[in-house]
Amino acid sequence: MTDQPLYAPIPLRWVGPLRFSGNVIDGEEVSVPLATYESPLWPSVKRGAKVSAFVDGGIRATLVDERMSRSVYFRAEHAGAALAAAEDLRTRREQMQEVVSGASRFARLVDLHVQHAGNLLFVRFEFTTGDASGHNMVTLAADHLMPWILKLHPELEYGSISGNFCSDKKATAVNGILGRGKNVVTEITIPRRIVQRLLKSTPEAIARLNTEKNLIGTTLAGGLRSANAHYANMLLAFYLATGQDAANIVEGSQGITQAEMRDGDLYFACNLPNLIVGSVGNGKGAGLETVEENLRRLGCREEREPGANARRLAVLCAGAVLCGELSLLAAQTNPGELMAAHVKIERNAR
Repeated sequence: MTDQPLYAPIPLRWVGPLRFSGNVIDGEEVSVPLATYESPLWPSVKRGAKVSAFVDGGIRATLVDERMSRSVYFRAEHAGAALAAAEDLRTRREQMQEVVSGASRFARLVDLHVQHAGNLLFVRFEFTTGDASGHNMVTLAADHLMPWILKLHPELEYGSISGNFCSDKKATAVNGILGRGKNVVTEITIPRRIVQRLLKSTPEAIARLNTEKNLIGTTLAGGLRSANAHYANMLLAFYLATGQDAANIVEGSQGITQAEMRDGDLYFACNLPNLIVGSVGNGKGAGLETVEENLRRLGCREEREPGANARRLAVLCAGAVLCGELSLLAAQTNPGELMAAHVKIERNAR
């Protein structure tokens, strides 16, 4: 036995290029790395990427918001005491940021939310975290805030540094509503002829399938803010290739796919409110040369303002999700196509 880490090889391929426009990446064509044992994923995402090259503006990616959360909780004697403490904390944002600055150069407190359960007070702190995904950063910030709050409010007692109102690596409604990580919307409007030629389908068929499968089917299944075909496939492959915490695909795969007709063409969008990625930290800088090279090749190791590389990474990830989602839905409009592709590609890969 050894304390040294062992590395499991995962097949990786670069797929693309994907054409982007938007408020983070505009006018670029970028290929993305995907590490996966599911070999049909590469040609599927590649087909979606090819579509983006034939569309004006390609994939329009909009970064809507960014914040990383950590929730803590306290015990009070009764709900009234918890409420009074919560109301006071809401007035002390600037003071709390001073405390946070003592824990991190990059963490910035942007909001806090509270929930009450009997005598328990749950406080969800939300921070921006520069180029890091922010797991450790926000926990360290919360670890500094808790004793400060307890000194300010001695009527409270320590509960835990993690109260599950974050929510970390769990499928919850709160993350979809408030966001955790980067909130990115990707959109593309595909002319009918491109849908027919490259996707072997029609706008009507894809829009109908999305409604009946992703929206209605997921509702019947009791899905939690997850109306998509397979976001998790692309997320995991991208996360592994770029050194992310792979368990974050749990909340990352919560998202809604939209597909509708627009003047005979197909409008297609993927909404990802919980993309937790960073260009520093996690698996980066740990002797994993492949990860370092992938981040450099993606342009996410450049000298930019804090947070810009991570925002770029999130948009590239969201673009890969759209390409894979679009391609799979198109395949599922045709009887037998999905399984035939899996059988052909996976048998050839043996």
